[in-house]
Amino acid sequence: MTECYTFARVNSTKQKLGLIAGNGMFPFLVLDAARAQGYEVVVAALKEETLPEIESRGAACVHWLSLGELSRLIETFQREGVERAVMAGQVKHKQIFSSIKPDWRLAKLLLSLGTRNTDSLLGAVAKVLAEEGIALENSTALLEPLLAKPGVLTKRRPGEEERKNIAYGRALAQHLAQYDIGQTVVIAEAACVAVEAMEGTDAAIERASDLLRSLEGEASTLSRALTVVKIAKPNQDMRFDVPVIGVKTIEVMQKAGASCLAIDAGRCLLLDGEAILQAADNVQITIVAE
Repeated sequence: MTECYTFARVNSTKQKLGLIAGNGMFPFLVLDAARAQGYEVVVAALKEETLPEIESRGAACVHWLSLGELSRLIETFQREGVERAVMAGQVKHKQIFSSIKPDWRLAKLLLSLGTRNTDSLLGAVAKVLAEEGIALENSTALLEPLLAKPGVLTKRRPGEEERKNIAYGRALAQHLAQYDIGQTVVIAEAACVAVEAMEGTDAAIERASDLLRSLEGEASTLSRALTVVKIAKPNQDMRFDVPVIGVKTIEVMQKAGASCLAIDAGRCLLLDGEAILQAADNVQITIVAE
Protein backbone atom coordinates (compact mmCIF):
# COMPACT_ATOMS: atom_id res chain seq x y z
CA MET A 1 0.00 0.00 0.00
CA THR A 2 1.23 3.50 -0.87
CA GLU A 3 0.45 6.07 1.81
CA CYS A 4 -1.24 9.30 0.81
CA TYR A 5 1.17 12.12 0.21
CA THR A 6 1.25 14.84 2.85
CA PHE A 7 -0.11 17.53 0.53
CA ALA A 8 -3.13 15.35 -0.24
CA ARG A 9 -4.16 15.34 3.40
CA VAL A 10 -3.50 19.04 3.94
CA ASN A 11 -5.17 20.39 0.80
CA SER A 12 -8.87 20.00 1.54
CA THR A 13 -9.97 22.21 -1.38
CA LYS A 14 -9.49 19.43 -3.92
CA GLN A 15 -12.41 17.12 -4.54
CA LYS A 16 -11.60 13.46 -3.98
CA LEU A 17 -12.33 10.71 -6.48
CA GLY A 18 -11.91 7.01 -5.83
CA LEU A 19 -10.59 4.86 -8.68
CA ILE A 20 -11.11 1.09 -8.62
CA ALA A 21 -8.44 0.05 -11.09
CA GLY A 22 -8.56 -3.12 -13.18
CA ASN A 23 -6.10 -4.17 -15.87
CA GLY A 24 -4.80 -2.42 -18.96
CA MET A 25 -4.37 1.30 -19.64
CA PHE A 26 -7.98 2.37 -19.00
CA PRO A 27 -7.31 3.18 -15.29
CA PHE A 28 -4.25 5.24 -16.24
CA LEU A 29 -6.30 7.35 -18.66
CA VAL A 30 -8.99 7.96 -16.03
CA LEU A 31 -6.35 8.85 -13.44
CA ASP A 32 -4.61 11.30 -15.77
CA ALA A 33 -7.90 12.93 -16.81
CA ALA A 34 -9.12 13.23 -13.22
CA ARG A 35 -5.87 14.85 -12.07
CA ALA A 36 -5.98 17.24 -15.04
CA GLN A 37 -9.44 18.31 -13.90
CA GLY A 38 -8.24 18.96 -10.36
CA TYR A 39 -9.32 15.80 -8.58
CA GLU A 40 -7.33 14.21 -5.79
CA VAL A 41 -7.42 10.55 -6.80
CA VAL A 42 -7.42 7.68 -4.30
CA VAL A 43 -6.67 4.44 -6.15
CA ALA A 44 -7.86 0.99 -5.07
CA ALA A 45 -5.60 -1.23 -7.18
CA LEU A 46 -6.50 -4.89 -7.66
CA LYS A 47 -3.54 -7.15 -6.93
CA GLU A 48 -4.71 -9.70 -9.52
CA GLU A 49 -5.17 -7.17 -12.32
CA THR A 50 -3.67 -3.67 -11.98
CA LEU A 51 -0.33 -2.83 -13.57
CA PRO A 52 2.29 -1.88 -10.94
CA GLU A 53 3.09 1.33 -12.84
CA ILE A 54 -0.05 2.84 -11.31
CA GLU A 55 2.15 3.59 -8.28
CA SER A 56 4.09 6.27 -10.18
CA ARG A 57 1.16 7.96 -11.98
CA GLY A 58 0.62 10.79 -9.50
CA ALA A 59 -2.32 9.52 -7.49
CA ALA A 60 -2.75 10.91 -4.01
CA CYS A 61 -2.43 7.34 -2.76
CA VAL A 62 -2.60 3.77 -4.01
CA HIS A 63 -4.02 0.95 -1.89
CA TRP A 64 -3.51 -2.64 -3.09
CA LEU A 65 -6.47 -4.95 -2.49
CA SER A 66 -7.48 -8.41 -3.66
CA LEU A 67 -10.60 -8.92 -5.77
CA GLY A 68 -12.60 -10.42 -2.93
CA GLU A 69 -11.93 -7.71 -0.33
CA LEU A 70 -15.14 -5.71 -0.63
CA SER A 71 -15.22 -4.72 3.04
CA ARG A 72 -11.64 -3.47 2.87
CA LEU A 73 -12.43 -1.47 -0.27
CA ILE A 74 -15.31 0.28 1.50
CA GLU A 75 -13.25 0.89 4.64
CA THR A 76 -10.37 2.31 2.59
CA PHE A 77 -12.54 4.78 0.70
CA GLN A 78 -14.39 5.84 3.84
CA ARG A 79 -11.12 6.39 5.70
CA GLU A 80 -9.81 8.52 2.82
CA GLY A 81 -13.02 10.55 2.62
CA VAL A 82 -14.04 9.26 -0.82
CA GLU A 83 -17.73 9.75 -1.65
CA ARG A 84 -17.51 9.37 -5.46
CA ALA A 85 -15.71 6.61 -7.35
CA VAL A 86 -15.30 5.07 -10.79
CA MET A 87 -14.38 1.59 -11.98
CA ALA A 88 -11.92 1.49 -14.87
CA GLY A 89 -10.13 -1.40 -16.49
CA GLN A 90 -11.18 -4.93 -17.18
CA VAL A 91 -11.39 -7.63 -14.58
CA LYS A 92 -11.29 -10.96 -16.41
CA HIS A 93 -14.66 -12.67 -16.11
CA LYS A 94 -13.13 -16.01 -15.19
CA GLN A 95 -11.22 -14.28 -12.37
CA ILE A 96 -14.44 -12.93 -10.91
CA PHE A 97 -16.00 -16.34 -10.59
CA SER A 98 -13.01 -18.60 -9.93
CA SER A 99 -9.90 -16.87 -8.58
CA ILE A 100 -11.25 -14.65 -5.83
CA LYS A 101 -11.44 -15.48 -2.14
CA PRO A 102 -14.48 -13.46 -1.05
CA ASP A 103 -14.65 -11.81 2.36
CA TRP A 104 -17.86 -12.15 4.38
CA ARG A 105 -19.54 -9.16 2.70
CA LEU A 106 -18.81 -10.30 -0.85
CA ALA A 107 -19.70 -13.92 -0.01
CA LYS A 108 -23.09 -12.76 1.28
CA LEU A 109 -23.58 -10.68 -1.87
CA LEU A 110 -22.70 -13.63 -4.14
CA LEU A 111 -25.20 -15.86 -2.38
CA SER A 112 -27.93 -13.27 -2.93
CA LEU A 113 -27.49 -13.08 -6.71
CA GLY A 114 -30.25 -14.52 -8.88
CA THR A 115 -27.88 -14.82 -11.85
CA ARG A 116 -24.10 -15.01 -11.57
CA ASN A 117 -23.11 -12.87 -14.54
CA THR A 118 -20.86 -9.82 -14.53
CA ASP A 119 -23.64 -7.24 -14.69
CA SER A 120 -25.44 -8.78 -11.72
CA LEU A 121 -22.29 -8.90 -9.61
CA LEU A 122 -21.00 -5.43 -10.40
CA GLY A 123 -24.47 -3.93 -10.12
CA ALA A 124 -24.80 -5.47 -6.66
CA VAL A 125 -21.36 -4.14 -5.67
CA ALA A 126 -22.39 -0.67 -6.86
CA LYS A 127 -25.53 -0.90 -4.69
CA VAL A 128 -23.49 -1.87 -1.61
CA LEU A 129 -21.08 1.02 -2.23
CA ALA A 130 -24.01 3.44 -2.52
CA GLU A 131 -25.43 2.17 0.76
CA GLU A 132 -22.07 2.97 2.35
CA GLY A 133 -22.05 6.54 0.99
CA ILE A 134 -19.85 5.92 -2.08
CA ALA A 135 -21.54 6.76 -5.39
CA LEU A 136 -20.21 4.81 -8.38
CA GLU A 137 -20.18 7.03 -11.49
CA ASN A 138 -19.76 6.49 -15.24
CA SER A 139 -16.21 5.46 -16.05
CA THR A 140 -16.35 7.34 -19.37
CA ALA A 141 -17.41 10.70 -17.88
CA LEU A 142 -13.82 11.97 -17.82
CA LEU A 143 -12.90 10.48 -21.21
CA GLU A 144 -15.58 11.71 -23.60
CA PRO A 145 -13.03 12.74 -26.29
CA LEU A 146 -11.99 9.07 -26.54
CA LEU A 147 -15.50 7.77 -27.24
CA ALA A 148 -15.89 6.61 -30.85
CA LYS A 149 -17.50 9.17 -33.16
CA PRO A 150 -20.08 7.93 -35.69
CA GLY A 151 -18.94 7.03 -39.19
CA VAL A 152 -16.04 5.30 -40.91
CA LEU A 153 -13.04 6.11 -38.74
CA THR A 154 -10.29 4.79 -41.03
CA LYS A 155 -9.09 5.62 -44.54
CA ARG A 156 -10.44 2.41 -46.05
CA ARG A 157 -14.22 2.08 -46.17
CA PRO A 158 -15.89 -1.31 -45.69
CA GLY A 159 -16.68 -3.29 -48.81
CA GLU A 160 -20.06 -4.78 -49.66
CA GLU A 161 -19.31 -8.14 -48.01
CA GLU A 162 -18.01 -6.42 -44.89
CA ARG A 163 -21.17 -4.31 -44.64
CA LYS A 164 -23.29 -7.46 -44.84
CA ASN A 165 -21.20 -8.97 -42.07
CA ILE A 166 -21.63 -5.82 -39.95
CA ALA A 167 -25.41 -5.82 -40.36
CA TYR A 168 -25.70 -9.50 -39.51
CA GLY A 169 -23.15 -9.27 -36.68
CA ARG A 170 -24.84 -6.28 -35.04
CA ALA A 171 -28.25 -7.97 -35.10
CA LEU A 172 -26.77 -11.14 -33.60
CA ALA A 173 -24.63 -9.36 -31.01
CA GLN A 174 -27.52 -7.19 -29.83
CA HIS A 175 -29.61 -10.30 -29.29
CA LEU A 176 -26.87 -12.11 -27.37
CA ALA A 177 -25.78 -9.06 -25.35
CA GLN A 178 -29.07 -8.93 -23.44
CA TYR A 179 -28.04 -12.21 -21.80
CA ASP A 180 -24.61 -10.82 -20.80
CA ILE A 181 -22.85 -13.57 -22.77
CA GLY A 182 -20.30 -11.22 -24.28
CA GLN A 183 -19.98 -8.07 -26.35
CA THR A 184 -18.23 -9.43 -29.45
CA VAL A 185 -19.10 -11.73 -32.32
CA VAL A 186 -16.82 -12.70 -35.20
CA ILE A 187 -18.44 -13.10 -38.61
CA ALA A 188 -17.41 -14.53 -41.98
CA GLU A 189 -19.79 -14.28 -44.95
CA ALA A 190 -22.82 -13.71 -42.70
CA ALA A 191 -21.96 -16.80 -40.65
CA CYS A 192 -21.12 -16.54 -36.95
CA VAL A 193 -17.69 -18.09 -36.41
CA ALA A 194 -17.19 -17.17 -32.73
CA VAL A 195 -19.05 -15.56 -29.83
CA GLU A 196 -17.22 -13.92 -26.94
CA ALA A 197 -17.75 -15.54 -23.57
CA MET A 198 -15.65 -15.39 -20.39
CA GLU A 199 -12.38 -15.57 -22.33
CA GLY A 200 -12.60 -11.97 -23.62
CA THR A 201 -12.59 -10.25 -27.02
CA ASP A 202 -9.03 -11.00 -28.14
CA ALA A 203 -9.34 -14.69 -27.30
CA ALA A 204 -12.65 -14.88 -29.20
CA ILE A 205 -10.99 -13.38 -32.30
CA GLU A 206 -8.10 -15.84 -32.01
CA ARG A 207 -10.53 -18.74 -31.60
CA ALA A 208 -12.36 -17.71 -34.77
CA SER A 209 -9.06 -17.63 -36.65
CA ASP A 210 -8.09 -21.07 -35.33
CA LEU A 211 -11.42 -22.48 -36.44
CA LEU A 212 -11.03 -21.18 -39.98
CA ARG A 213 -7.47 -22.48 -40.15
CA SER A 214 -8.77 -25.91 -39.18
CA LEU A 215 -10.86 -25.85 -42.36
CA GLU A 216 -7.82 -25.42 -44.60
CA GLY A 217 -7.52 -28.29 -47.01
CA GLU A 218 -11.23 -29.11 -46.65
CA ALA A 219 -14.03 -28.12 -48.97
CA SER A 220 -15.33 -24.87 -47.52
CA THR A 221 -17.26 -21.96 -48.97
CA LEU A 222 -16.49 -19.76 -45.97
CA SER A 223 -14.32 -16.70 -46.57
CA ARG A 224 -11.19 -16.40 -44.46
CA ALA A 225 -11.74 -12.61 -44.09
CA LEU A 226 -13.28 -12.00 -40.67
CA THR A 227 -15.42 -9.10 -39.45
CA VAL A 228 -15.36 -8.32 -35.72
CA VAL A 229 -18.47 -6.69 -34.23
CA LYS A 230 -18.16 -5.32 -30.68
CA ILE A 231 -21.19 -3.59 -29.19
CA ALA A 232 -22.51 -2.25 -25.92
CA LYS A 233 -25.33 -4.11 -24.23
CA PRO A 234 -28.88 -2.85 -24.89
CA ASN A 235 -29.02 -1.34 -21.40
CA GLN A 236 -25.27 -0.84 -20.99
CA ASP A 237 -24.39 0.44 -17.54
CA MET A 238 -21.60 2.91 -18.30
CA ARG A 239 -20.31 2.60 -14.75
CA PHE A 240 -18.59 -0.69 -15.56
CA ASP A 241 -17.72 -3.22 -18.29
CA VAL A 242 -17.65 -0.50 -20.97
CA PRO A 243 -16.60 -1.74 -24.44
CA VAL A 244 -13.02 -0.70 -25.20
CA ILE A 245 -10.55 -1.28 -28.01
CA GLY A 246 -6.87 -0.50 -28.24
CA VAL A 247 -3.92 -1.01 -30.55
CA LYS A 248 -3.64 -4.58 -29.25
CA THR A 249 -7.10 -5.31 -30.65
CA ILE A 250 -5.88 -4.28 -34.10
CA GLU A 251 -2.76 -6.42 -33.74
CA VAL A 252 -4.84 -9.47 -32.79
CA MET A 253 -7.21 -8.84 -35.71
CA GLN A 254 -4.34 -8.52 -38.19
CA LYS A 255 -2.83 -11.84 -37.06
CA ALA A 256 -6.25 -13.48 -37.24
CA GLY A 257 -6.96 -12.27 -40.77
CA ALA A 258 -9.79 -9.94 -39.71
CA SER A 259 -10.31 -6.98 -42.04
CA CYS A 260 -13.19 -5.05 -40.45
CA LEU A 261 -14.14 -3.85 -36.96
CA ALA A 262 -17.61 -2.50 -36.14
CA ILE A 263 -18.25 -0.71 -32.83
CA ASP A 264 -20.91 1.44 -31.17
CA ALA A 265 -20.59 5.20 -31.64
CA GLY A 266 -20.57 7.05 -28.32
CA ARG A 267 -20.41 3.84 -26.29
CA CYS A 268 -16.99 2.38 -27.11
CA LEU A 269 -13.70 3.83 -25.88
CA LEU A 270 -10.69 4.10 -28.20
CA LEU A 271 -8.09 3.66 -25.48
CA ASP A 272 -5.12 4.62 -27.64
CA GLY A 273 -6.93 7.42 -29.48
CA GLU A 274 -5.59 8.22 -32.94
CA ALA A 275 -2.92 5.52 -32.57
CA ILE A 276 -5.64 2.89 -33.04
CA LEU A 277 -6.75 4.41 -36.32
CA GLN A 278 -3.16 4.72 -37.53
CA ALA A 279 -2.49 1.09 -36.66
CA ALA A 280 -5.64 0.03 -38.52
CA ASP A 281 -4.72 2.12 -41.58
CA ASN A 282 -1.26 0.55 -41.62
CA VAL A 283 -2.72 -2.93 -42.10
CA GLN A 284 -5.81 -1.94 -44.16
CA ILE A 285 -8.33 -2.75 -41.43
CA THR A 286 -11.49 -0.65 -41.62
CA ILE A 287 -13.24 0.59 -38.44
CA VAL A 288 -16.90 1.62 -38.52
CA ALA A 289 -18.83 3.19 -35.62
CA GLU A 290 -22.63 3.27 -35.78
